[in-house]
Amino acid sequence: MRIVQIARGAHRKVAIVDDGLLRLVQGRDSVYALALAALESGERLDAVAQRSAFGEIIHYDDVFEGRSEWRLLPSADHPADPARCLVSGTGLTHMTSALNRQAMHAAQEELTDSMRMFRWGVEGGRPAAGEIGVAPEWFYKGSGSVLRGHNAPLAVPAYAEDGGEEPEIAGVYIVDAEGLPRRIGMTQGNEFSDHKFEKRNYLYLAGSKLRNCSIGPELVTDPDFGEVPGTVSIERDGQVLWSRDVRSGESVMCHSLANLEHHHFKFEGHRRPGDLHVHFLGADAFSFGAGIALQAGDVMSVNFTGFGRALRNPLRVEPGPPRIVPVRPL
Repeated sequence: MRIVQIARGAHRKVAIVDDGLLRLVQGRDSVYALALAALESGERLDAVAQRSAFGEIIHYDDVFEGRSEWRLLPSADHPADPARCLVSGTGLTHMTSALNRQAMHAAQEELTDSMRMFRWGVEGGRPAAGEIGVAPEWFYKGSGSVLRGHNAPLAVPAYAEDGGEEPEIAGVYIVDAEGLPRRIGMTQGNEFSDHKFEKRNYLYLAGSKLRNCSIGPELVTDPDFGEVPGTVSIERDGQVLWSRDVRSGESVMCHSLANLEHHHFKFEGHRRPGDLHVHFLGADAFSFGAGIALQAGDVMSVNFTGFGRALRNPLRVEPGPPRIVPVRPL
């Protein structure tokens, strides 16, 4: 099942994708609410949604193209309290990402820490059932306030050096009342980052990730994550500037999904009942690695097979220079 979240003004709804139509789910205004209902009833989320999908029918094309009064929201969020949504990610899970990172920092040392960590993943990232594998790279993106939906701009702040797309699949999870993580589904995403800042020194990686990002437009409740082909492209002035085929999924990753999920949720602070998690699972390629510098107005497009319609976001560059943030004694 594929699900979207939409809004008309302050009025939110959740809908099931039915070919070119969106069937509104009655009584639930978010994926989060559907997940809570499924936990309470003990049913599958699909069943809870399908049973209530008898509301208004909306033409998907109009919403997707921005011609409707309805707009697409991020495919999952915590509607009441964005601070209860943790947005994070795992890097160096795909071979190409390791090569891109190695190229960024190769001038500093012959074999970078990034490549060493990737090799650890190749050697120990796919443990046997019931065993724990090597820990992957982990990074923090922010709270749910950084999430953007389809057609929403991704902003390069005045203090940043750059902004660039990273086409990925993200897992979406809720922590149940017993503190156990439950996977709601997966969604395609653009894990937007500041690659120029990171390139200065790999120790700047953490700060380069503290940017807005996008997910959606659709959440897939039970996707095939074996091998997921896709495309990423950059459009400028209505023309395709750069495009590349990408791949994700366990067959092209050095870590198993179970190992990535274990190492995210092993931390007690990541198992707080009621919290929502959006966790990016790594990228195969991005335009910065091909020498592309994005400009204001460029449109980033991510589209993975089996994950619904493409996720498109224009780039916005906030005017500079950066302003000092003063801190005053209390």
